[in-house]
Amino acid sequence: MNSLKPDTKPPAAVVAMPAASGLAWRLFGALALAAALAIGQAAQAQPRGAPASFADLVDELGPAVVNITTSAVVAASEEGPVVPEGSPFEDLFRDFFDRNRRGDRPRRSQSLGSGFIISEDGFIVTNNHVIERADEVRVELRSGEMLTASVVGVDPQTDIALLRVETDRPLPYVRFGDSSSVRVGEWVLAIGNPLGQGFSVSAGIVSARGRALRGTFDDYIQTDAAINRGNSGGPLFNMAGEVVGVNTAILSPTGGSIGIGFAMSSDVVSRVVDQLREFGETKRGWLGVRIQDVTDEMAEALGLETAKGAMVIDLPDGPASAAGVQVGDVIMRVDGSDVEDVRGLTRLVADSPVGATVRLVVYRDGGTLTIPVTLGRREEAEAAAAGRPAPSSEPPAEEVEKMGLRLAPLTDTLRRQFEIGREETGLVVLDVNETSRAFENGLRPGDLVVSVNQTRVETLSDFERLVLDAREAGRRSVLVLVRRGGEQSFVALGIEDVG
Repeated sequence: MNSLKPDTKPPAAVVAMPAASGLAWRLFGALALAAALAIGQAAQAQPRGAPASFADLVDELGPAVVNITTSAVVAASEEGPVVPEGSPFEDLFRDFFDRNRRGDRPRRSQSLGSGFIISEDGFIVTNNHVIERADEVRVELRSGEMLTASVVGVDPQTDIALLRVETDRPLPYVRFGDSSSVRVGEWVLAIGNPLGQGFSVSAGIVSARGRALRGTFDDYIQTDAAINRGNSGGPLFNMAGEVVGVNTAILSPTGGSIGIGFAMSSDVVSRVVDQLREFGETKRGWLGVRIQDVTDEMAEALGLETAKGAMVIDLPDGPASAAGVQVGDVIMRVDGSDVEDVRGLTRLVADSPVGATVRLVVYRDGGTLTIPVTLGRREEAEAAAAGRPAPSSEPPAEEVEKMGLRLAPLTDTLRRQFEIGREETGLVVLDVNETSRAFENGLRPGDLVVSVNQTRVETLSDFERLVLDAREAGRRSVLVLVRRGGEQSFVALGIEDVG
C-alpha cells in the first residue's frame, strides 16, 4: 500500500479507493471537521481582547502617567485630639495637646493624586479635587524627575483640571479614545499613584457605562480595576492604549477599593480639556429653561406615544423665553438629536457652542413645531444667579438629625470653620452619633454630604425628601457621596438609623 508524505498529494491508486475504503476515508474527514469546529468554538470562547500580558502596554503607556503632589497653607485646627470620653488617658492627651497647641498659626498640608500627559509640550489632565485650593503643584515623571506645574483651567462640574509643565524636551503623551464605543465586559487598565505608591498598575473590566453620580454632566464608566485614594486624576486605558476615562471616585464603606470604581468618560473630558486649553475656562451652551422628565402618566395625558423628552416647567428670562418656548412644551429634539430625558437635553445644549442657533422640536397641543433658539452661556447665567444680594446678616444655620448625622446647609461661618471652598455645595456634617452606621463607615464632623442616591443635595429638604423616597420604595439604605479634604467616596447609610 502506498504511504503518504507530508505536503504531498495522494497517488492516483489511493484516490481510486474501493467502496469500503472510501467510506472509511469519509468518516475520517467528518471526524477531522468536527475536531476543527470544536477548536474554533473553544477559541471563540476565550475573552475577546484578553492579552496574555499587560507588560508591553504598560511599558508603552507608563511614561505618560505622572504622580501629582500638592501643598496648601490652611488654618490650624482649633479642635483637640479625638479621645473617647471616660478614657483613662483623656486628661493626659488633652494636657499634652494644650501644651503644644499652635493656636491660629497656619500649617501646610499636602495631598497626592495622579495625572497623565496629553501633549509633548507638557499639558497634563487630572481631577480638580486633586489640585483644588493648592498653592503649589508638583509633577513627578516616571523617571523620577520633579517639575512644577501651573494650573491652566479647572471645571468643578466634571471635576477636571488642566495643568502645564515647562520643559525643554518633548514629553511622552497619550491620546483620548472614543468612550462611546467602550463595551461592558471589555478589559481596561488603570495606572496611577494609589495611597502614595507611585506608578502602580491595575487591570479589570468595564462593569457598567453611563453612571451619573455627582452632577448634570456626569457620564462615568464603572470598573472593577482597583482604584484607591491617590488614583484620582489618573487614566483608564482601553487595550488600544487610548484614554477612555479619568479615574475619579470609588464606592466603598471603608475608603479602599472593593471593586467599584468610576472614571469620567473621555468623551466628556476631551471636550472640557479642549475648552480649558483654548479659553482657560469652560463655555457651555445655555437654553434658559427649567425642565423635568416625562413620566408614563404624563405621556399618556399629553398623547405622546413614549415617555421621552424634557417638559418645560418654568421659563426664567433667557434665550428660550425670548424665542417663544412656553411652559408645558416638551422638548423632543435638538438639531436633529433625540432628547431622551432632562439629563440628555442638558448635555446636548451644553455641548453646543455659545452663540449658536439650535433648532428645537417641541411637542405642544397635540402636535410638533420647530423653534430656533440662539444659545447663551451657562457659566454667565449661573454667575448672575449666584450674584444676587445676600442678606445683611447671616441667619443661624438650620440643622437636622438623620441616620446618626447632624447636618446643616453650608454658610460662610461653616465654610470657614471646616475649610470648605466657596465652589463646593452640599450639607456639612456637624456631628456623628458614635453608635450609628455612619460613624462605623468613617463619617466625621466636617465631612460634606454631596449627594444621596446619586442626586445632589443642597438643602435639608432635599436630603429628607430623598431619604423618605428611598424608605417608601422599600430600600434599607441610601448611597451617600461624601467629600473630605479634596477626596470623595460613597458610603451606604442605613435608613433604619433615621431619627
